[in-house]
Amino acid sequence: MAGALLVAGTTSDAGKSVLVAGLCRWLARQGVRVAPFKAQNMSNNSMVTFDGGEIGRAQAVQAAACGLEPSVRFNPVLLKPGSDRTSQVVVLGKPTGVASALSYRERKAELMQTVLATLAGLRAEFEVVVCEGAGSPTEINLRANDIANMGLARAADLPVIVVGDIDRGGVFAHLYGTLALLDAADQALIAGFVINKFRGDPALLEPGLRQLRDLTGRDVLGVLPWREELWLDAEDSLSYAADGVVGRPAPPLGSQWLRIAVVRLPRISNATDVEALACEPGVSVRFVTEPSRLADADVVVLPGSKSTVDDLAWLRRTGLAEAVVAHAKRGLPVLGVCGGFQMLSRQIDDRVESGAGLVDGLGLVDVDVEFAVDKTLTRPTGVVFGEPAVGYEIHHGRVSRRGDLPGLVDLPGGEVEGVAAGPVLGTHWHGLLENNAVRRRFLTWAAAQAGRDGFQPAADVDFAAARQGQLDLLGDLVADHLDADAVRRLLDSGAPTGLRALPPGAS
Repeated sequence: MAGALLVAGTTSDAGKSVLVAGLCRWLARQGVRVAPFKAQNMSNNSMVTFDGGEIGRAQAVQAAACGLEPSVRFNPVLLKPGSDRTSQVVVLGKPTGVASALSYRERKAELMQTVLATLAGLRAEFEVVVCEGAGSPTEINLRANDIANMGLARAADLPVIVVGDIDRGGVFAHLYGTLALLDAADQALIAGFVINKFRGDPALLEPGLRQLRDLTGRDVLGVLPWREELWLDAEDSLSYAADGVVGRPAPPLGSQWLRIAVVRLPRISNATDVEALACEPGVSVRFVTEPSRLADADVVVLPGSKSTVDDLAWLRRTGLAEAVVAHAKRGLPVLGVCGGFQMLSRQIDDRVESGAGLVDGLGLVDVDVEFAVDKTLTRPTGVVFGEPAVGYEIHHGRVSRRGDLPGLVDLPGGEVEGVAAGPVLGTHWHGLLENNAVRRRFLTWAAAQAGRDGFQPAADVDFAAARQGQLDLLGDLVADHLDADAVRRLLDSGAPTGLRALPPGAS
């Protein structure tokens, strides 16, 4: 088996990322040397690679499905939205400036060359490359400059599978319309469909599947069932609903729950930091967007932000800033991560990200933060709560002054990172709570700080194993519910010739 294909979606969050991860896992378990690829991602959920670059977190998870370390080659272009109109542009792992939607178009010809060269390199090294599209391939206003969907498929001659989310409703219209609005040359590469998140008896779908095949000349290659266990590592922060519970919390081992409120910032980044907490029995993790939701919280988390100063202003406008400060002053635990840590500071000097200059922080820790032009991208190691830990850092803001405060992380060489100031903890480290022993120590500390004597942390939750279990489940879904022979034919031979072209795109 050799070749490459592209998984496109009828919409954002239709299931492209999970299908790519499932295909990668399925192939890797057969001994196939497979790699993931997403030409252009737009997400503030990112990861630092071992070669010191930054990629979308979904591609790091897909790499894990392949048994590979994350690499900048798997996501050569990453857009990190800082506002509704601008994004930081990361190319091969390194930031290259900020662009508006219009100015970014002018760079696409150059970026396409980077994308194609990177994909060609992967195809020369691996037997199979499973590519993921971005959003929908039928954004007809953007097609002329597309480098992630049909523009990539045409340039690299990739067969395309289109996945649709039946849970949203209207999946047959979505699949048919996605195909029909493409021009004839694009339609020639659409080789089949996949339906995602189906609940119920598959026999009920059969009449629709037959009609779709009759109307389009293309088969539905599989119907993937809804599985509620699949919630880790959401591709985009928009997947996290405001005031929504994270994960599927198991009952407590002791007599009390530990209630954790995570502030759902408008430009939240690396929201996945709290997912490890949601794997623990008796821990309820909820995203919140207004102050009353903090009234009965035991722990408040201020997560990362792509726009620290702007999100801090939002905290103040909504009354959440006052509620967070009041929570800490009652002696209840607050954890700030990256941008959230910066918000806890006495003062922020930001002439880089927002251009706002000096801005007052929440004043909960005696540190000052200054933004630097160069982005910190590291995978550090240290000791937290007496336990060895690893993490990763992605930030422009740096601590420029710290008072006489103990650090949260003891670094090699005797230096410290972050702060531990009574009930308030702050760190620039993402992924800190994915360290099992550190997470258990944090939960024990937080429960004691909050007076939750009846909460009992579990001794056996392994977050890395939980992630691997989800990847195995995705591989099982592909193996059990996808037409394996059809997928192999697409990888070996590309899209079939003579596929029907539909109007209006073909007219």
